[in-house]
Amino acid sequence: MVPFVVIYSVYWNVNGLKKNVYFGNEYSINVTSDTLSLTFVPSNNSVTFVNAIEVVSVPDKLIPDQAMSLSPFAPSSGLSDRAFETIYRLNMGGPVITPQNDTLGRTWENDVKYLHVNSSAVPVSVNPSSIKYRGRILTPEIAPNWVYATAETMGDANVSNVIFNITWVLPVNSNFMYFVRLHFCDIVSKALNTLVFNVFINSDIALPSLDPSTLTGDLAEPFYKDFISNSAKDSNTLTVSVGPDEMADITDAIMNGLEVMKISNNARSLDGLSSVEGLLHNTDSKKNKVWIVVGLVVGSLAAVVFIALCYCCFIARRSKDTHQGHAWLALPIYGNSQTMTKNSTISQKSGTASCISLASSNFGRFFMFQEIMDATNKFDESLLLGVGGFGRVYKGTLDDGTTVAVKRGNPRSEQGIAEFRTEIEMLSKLRHRHLVSLIGYCDERSEMVLVYEYMANGPLRSHLYGTELPPLSWKQRLEICIGAARGLHYLHTGAAQSIIHRDVKTTNILLDESYVAKVADFGLSKTGPSLDQTHVSTAVKGSFGYLDPEYFRRQQLTEKSDVYSFGVVLMEVLCTRPALNPVLPREQVNIAEWAMTWQKKGMLDQIMDPLLVGKVNPASLKKFGETAENCLAEYGVDRPTMGDILWNLEYALQLEEASSALTEPDDNSTNHIPGIPLTPLEPFDNSVSMIDNVTSGTDDDAEDVATSAVFSQLVNPRGR
Repeated sequence: MVPFVVIYSVYWNVNGLKKNVYFGNEYSINVTSDTLSLTFVPSNNSVTFVNAIEVVSVPDKLIPDQAMSLSPFAPSSGLSDRAFETIYRLNMGGPVITPQNDTLGRTWENDVKYLHVNSSAVPVSVNPSSIKYRGRILTPEIAPNWVYATAETMGDANVSNVIFNITWVLPVNSNFMYFVRLHFCDIVSKALNTLVFNVFINSDIALPSLDPSTLTGDLAEPFYKDFISNSAKDSNTLTVSVGPDEMADITDAIMNGLEVMKISNNARSLDGLSSVEGLLHNTDSKKNKVWIVVGLVVGSLAAVVFIALCYCCFIARRSKDTHQGHAWLALPIYGNSQTMTKNSTISQKSGTASCISLASSNFGRFFMFQEIMDATNKFDESLLLGVGGFGRVYKGTLDDGTTVAVKRGNPRSEQGIAEFRTEIEMLSKLRHRHLVSLIGYCDERSEMVLVYEYMANGPLRSHLYGTELPPLSWKQRLEICIGAARGLHYLHTGAAQSIIHRDVKTTNILLDESYVAKVADFGLSKTGPSLDQTHVSTAVKGSFGYLDPEYFRRQQLTEKSDVYSFGVVLMEVLCTRPALNPVLPREQVNIAEWAMTWQKKGMLDQIMDPLLVGKVNPASLKKFGETAENCLAEYGVDRPTMGDILWNLEYALQLEEASSALTEPDDNSTNHIPGIPLTPLEPFDNSVSMIDNVTSGTDDDAEDVATSAVFSQLVNPRGR
């Protein structure tokens, strides 16, 4: 693995005033030993300081051992023995990509300020979900789909010859070689083999007559090319250009992304000719002279202090009460503890502390870290299922043959010990067919690992967009939404005190081999308000695009916050696009706002998944849209409960199943279902009075089996 080492420093101006100016250097090195040593050496009698250091392990394929060298044009190997400093990482034609939108936490800068002639380029963009990653060589870890979904194309450079180049001018240090990675994805062509252009690095032609579709065999399929440029010698700039091929049918050229890294020289330096060994040797010799003197002084003092301490300890031991309390050991964020303890206050008088161990609290099986390593084949990348806020999730096989999902905590994640503990505590006391089951955990060897039941069909989002999985039918989507609603309804009503999930989204709804939906990821969950409370006051947490606006404004959390998030999920299921998509026009960025404008027009069918057009019963779609609209109400008091939502979704499913009948249900009797007598109940406000046994805290496996073919939640209907 090749770790990234990112060092951030904050500087102050000469007057001592704070300046909000910082810079970060990113280095990539191949670590071949078990340790990584960072040494800071002051120069010119100055001082050294650093504010933050991040070390990220990345796939070996991110930086290859060989790339094509320019001038002379020939393969060059041995890159794995070199160090790299990232100088530029540009997203052509698109916005800044923040670490939150990059699987490796990288930042991609906008390219405009490096354009030689701004008017020579015109930005274009497509929906990121249309980008087709194929194979295991090019994955989002090479570059996120946001990079490939935007590009710079040829504009009006105000020149007489329409065949010109788009050029980026990048200031660099002279007398160094540079690793240059060019990212391409044909998002502008309407047909194959129509876009042909040339690519130049400085004065060298890197890719003559490049036809992206010839390399990929398809449109909107990304690829990249690596080069080493040593022609920056005696020059302080590096230029990259693209321009149309004179023989091409279309006069155009594109570039989607660009990365430039400085390569360490023969002295193993990225900043000059001085070798690392020379700097460390001088530092060590000076330190040795100082420490000889310091050692003599400290040694003499230590002998005196040791004698004094021994005397004091002897006196204290004689006068101290022999009763001793147990020390409280809190689980460090990534410590070596094998148990987890609840916060407790140590009484100074009694010296005792309350200590509750997870290992002894029926919190599932405790796994040794070696068992986790064996189950995942040492976290083999080929077993990677996905990456979340807490860390990476791998497929694993226990020694008894059980297939599991293993979530390994990431030290760089914003989620830490609090979320780790919450996940374990919540899932250990929750058992429901539509909640993912926790099998066990591991907090050994500076690791935090959670082991869950394996969900063969992965997250719901993967079946909606961004992959090549077969599309879900409307009936399947309704059944999945109903399953997720059952899980959330159980959280809100099935325990002695309600539980608010706080992070309901399509990536946290998982599907098993039978496409049964189960709610997952309880790291942000919160116990709901008690009977004498209306809300829980807490800091805002969740995922943008799904956040309840009322919760965001007032920091008052209720079960209706989950309802709002679930409304976003319903629209995501219908429209098969992300909750937030910044590359779309402003009015379409937020799916909740955009979909509601069409829902209020009664034209939700205009924005639904094109694959569903003509395949959905209109009455079922109408009921689904009304349910989502109520979930997305501005104020929580106007939103339905999860019980109401469950009732309406099951009715929408019944309408879909009944669509093959000769006569469709009349719009004025929306609650009439064949085989059920009509009742005076309204579909939303009073329908909950028909629901019985849905607030039970028991496992709903038996409930699902016992339900009728009409509504799985309608059991022994009676009025109140």
